[in-house]
Amino acid sequence: MLWDLDYTLVNARGLGSRLYEVVFREMFGRELPSVAPKAGRTDRAIIADTLALAGIPSGPELVDRFIAALTRLLAAPGGLPGSIQVDVTALDGAAAAITALAQPGIHQSVLTGNIRPAAALKLELAGLGGLLDLDAGAYGDVHEVRAELVTVARDAAARAYGGSFAGPATVLVGDTPLDVEAALATGARVVGVATGSFTAAELAAAGAPVVLPDLADTGAVVAAVTGG
Repeated sequence: MLWDLDYTLVNARGLGSRLYEVVFREMFGRELPSVAPKAGRTDRAIIADTLALAGIPSGPELVDRFIAALTRLLAAPGGLPGSIQVDVTALDGAAAAITALAQPGIHQSVLTGNIRPAAALKLELAGLGGLLDLDAGAYGDVHEVRAELVTVARDAAARAYGGSFAGPATVLVGDTPLDVEAALATGARVVGVATGSFTAAELAAAGAPVVLPDLADTGAVVAAVTGG
């Protein structure tokens, strides 16, 4: 199964946007005027649109440069600069749900719009580091379209565990219509959680057959994921 990250498992309180601001300033010598809409989108898509909003024509090479600079910032010796405010917490019930789903035959990773270093940092800061197999997931540097990450994650899981994760053998859990769309487009099952900026009704309208208000009811999360 594949967890979305922001507003599904964690609240990073704008950390991603602050990282963008630092990288933009370093690359272009001025302040970033605005960040493109982020909910459910991948870093690759968000960066391209953010650069366009700043009046900078962005092709794949420039997006690659931005991602490389973002990766270096996240890997800087001594951690993030003190000017970057960091306050990342796990959403209510996230750790308990992950722990309860650590069952035989269930392999848990992430399908997130974050690049992997950002995802790993957020999970660690939220106290969820080490609970998920990040090698079996997919990240936001791979493609602009979230649905394309599902194939990447399935291939990674097949390498790690053997067997096939095609169709409903993959379950996505997320808080945006784009999470739902990615699952439906790839034949995966999906569980919506109304913990972000979209309501349960909006997630259901997007096609999610099961929508939970949050992750607080561990039994309900397990039943939704396993079909029990």
